[in-house]
Amino acid sequence: MTQTPQHAPHAHDHKHQHHQVHEHEYDDGVQAEILDLDAEILAEHTASITAWLPLPTAPRRIVDLGCGTGAGTFALLDRFPEAHVTAVDTSAGHLQLLREKACARGTQDHVRAVRADLDAAAWPDLGTPDLVWASASMHHMTDPGRVLRGVHDLLAPGGLFAVVELSGLPRFLPGNAPENRPGLEERCHTAADRLHAEHLPHRGADWGPMLTTAGFAVEGERTLTVHIEGEGNDAIGRYAHGSLQRFRGSAAAAQLAPEDLAALDELLDTDSPHSLLRRNDLSVRTERTVWAARRA
Repeated sequence: MTQTPQHAPHAHDHKHQHHQVHEHEYDDGVQAEILDLDAEILAEHTASITAWLPLPTAPRRIVDLGCGTGAGTFALLDRFPEAHVTAVDTSAGHLQLLREKACARGTQDHVRAVRADLDAAAWPDLGTPDLVWASASMHHMTDPGRVLRGVHDLLAPGGLFAVVELSGLPRFLPGNAPENRPGLEERCHTAADRLHAEHLPHRGADWGPMLTTAGFAVEGERTLTVHIEGEGNDAIGRYAHGSLQRFRGSAAAAQLAPEDLAALDELLDTDSPHSLLRRNDLSVRTERTVWAARRA
C-alpha cells in the first residue's frame, strides 16, 4: 500500500482548510476502494509471496509498513494466525477501515493500528518484530536509505524484511482499445510515468543493492507475472474504472491530447455503452517483485 501524504491545511484560511480536508477525504476514499479491489483480485498472488518467504519458524511479531486497508496485514495473518501485526500507515481513514475488517474477521486482538509517517525523524514504538512487510510503500519514501536503516535497527536479530514492489501500475485494456483511440491506456501510463519520475524517483528501483547497503543480507528475490482475465469478474471492471478514474484526476492527465481525454471520459462514464464496466475484454496485467532480506 502506498503511504498517503499528509498535507497540513493553512490555519489562517478557513475556506481553504475546508477544501483541503474534503479533497483529501475524497482521495482517501477512492484509494481505499482501489486497495480493497487490489487485495481481492490479487489475493492468490499475495498468498504465494507470503508462502515463499524464507522463514525457518513462524513469526510471532510482524510490522506492516504502509499497510493501507490491510491487504498485507490479513494475508500475513492468514499465513501466520498466531502472529500479532502492527499495521502502520499515514492515513487515519485507511487505518479505521483496517480496524473494522479486523473486527469483522475476529482478529482484532491480533492487530494494532498505528498512524505514523515513516519519513519523520522519529518513529513510534513498533516493538521488535521478527518480520517487517512493506508492499508498494517503500518507493514513496523521501529518503529510502534512512528508512531501510530504520527497519534494520527495528528488526529482531535474524529477522526478515520483505519488500514487495510493482513494476508499474496495472494494465487492463487490450492494446487495440478503445476502438476510437487504440493504445490510449499505454499513453496514460507514459504520462503517469513522467510524473512519477519527478515525484516518485524510486518507483521501479532495484531494492537489492539498497538493502545490502543498509546492512541486510538479501536471501532471495522473486518476480511474479500477473495476468488475470476479467471476463465474468465484475471486480476487475471496478478495479480498472477506479484506477483510470484516479489517473483522470491527476496532473498527468493534462499531458493527453484532447481526443484521448474524450475517449477516457467515455470509458469512465458509467452510463455510456462503452464504459469500462460494460467491457468483457479486460484483464489485470502487472508484475510484482519481492526481496527477502535478513538482519544478520
